[in-house]
Amino acid sequence: MLKIGITGGIGSGKSVVAKVFEALGVPVYYADDASKRLMNEDPYLKQQIREKFGEASYINGQLNRPYLSSIVFKDPEKLAILNSLVHPATIKDAESWMHQQTTPYAIKEAAIIFESGSQEYLDKIIGVYAPTPLRIQRTMQRDNITREEVLSRMNKQIDEEIKMRLCDYVITNDEQQLLIPQILKIHEELLSEHRSN
Repeated sequence: MLKIGITGGIGSGKSVVAKVFEALGVPVYYADDASKRLMNEDPYLKQQIREKFGEASYINGQLNRPYLSSIVFKDPEKLAILNSLVHPATIKDAESWMHQQTTPYAIKEAAIIFESGSQEYLDKIIGVYAPTPLRIQRTMQRDNITREEVLSRMNKQIDEEIKMRLCDYVITNDEQQLLIPQILKIHEELLSEHRSN
């Protein structure tokens, strides 16, 4: 089975693209949802978070998200520490999930495939590209946040142009080009590659 990644900057529409692949019968692992689940369910990860950020990180066994956010989003070093705990746990969980799939290919959707080193565990990577002004507008609407907050989040990710050059396929989600034909073309290519292996 082929292991495929879908990535793209904030507001690029990678979740929308992933949902279309799901509609085609392709299983999708959503890394962001998984990391939230693991921070609440993985005993070892919970213990590590408590050790690094204090007992207040959890209330009644559930992650105290506002407390943790107030620490890590002000301090890049603390954010790097949290990522160094969460990313390996999520990569391991995704690998174990991939091994359970029986389809010709399965997808891992993650904003930070290259930043977290996940590309080593994937056969091909699909990038979802959208122009910066559109990404800012989408994220402001979706998350109800200011332009400055969006730009601050964007600055924590690899430059979009570089990221797209690292991908095997690029889907343009600029509201000018149709998404479905681009997705179907990649879907057919991946099925054909799976058959030829």
